[in-house]
Amino acid sequence: MNAPILSGVYAALAALLVFVLVMNVVRQRRKFKVGLGDGGHQPLACACRAHANAVETLPLALLLLALVEINGASSLAIHACGATLLIARIAHAVGLSGSSGVSFGRFYGTLATWLVILALAVQLVLAAIAR
Repeated sequence: MNAPILSGVYAALAALLVFVLVMNVVRQRRKFKVGLGDGGHQPLACACRAHANAVETLPLALLLLALVEINGASSLAIHACGATLLIARIAHAVGLSGSSGVSFGRFYGTLATWLVILALAVQLVLAAIAR
C-alpha cells in the first residue's frame, strides 16, 4: 500500500482554494451587508455558489484521488488528475464570478471536474475487478 503523499498535496492546494472562495463570500457579505442568504445580490449569490460547488465536488474527487494513489497509480496519473481537478475548479470559480449564466470557465470547469471524478471511479472499479 502506498501512502497518499501526492494526493495530500492536491488536498492542501484544494483547501487553499476553498479558503480563497470563502473569503470572497465574506467580502461580498460585508460589501452588501447580508448575513444570511444572498439578499438578492447576484455577485454574492455567485460567490456563494462558487464556494458551495467546490465544497460539493472536491471531497469526493480528492477521496478518489487518494484511493487511486493508495492502490498504486503512477505519480504521473496522480499529477494529471490532481492538476486537472484544481485547474477545473479554479476555472469554474472564475467563470461563475463573472456571470451567473453560462461561461467558458464554468462549463469547462464543470466538465473537467466530472471527467476527473469519472476517470478515478472507473480506475478504482477496474482495479477491484482485476484482483
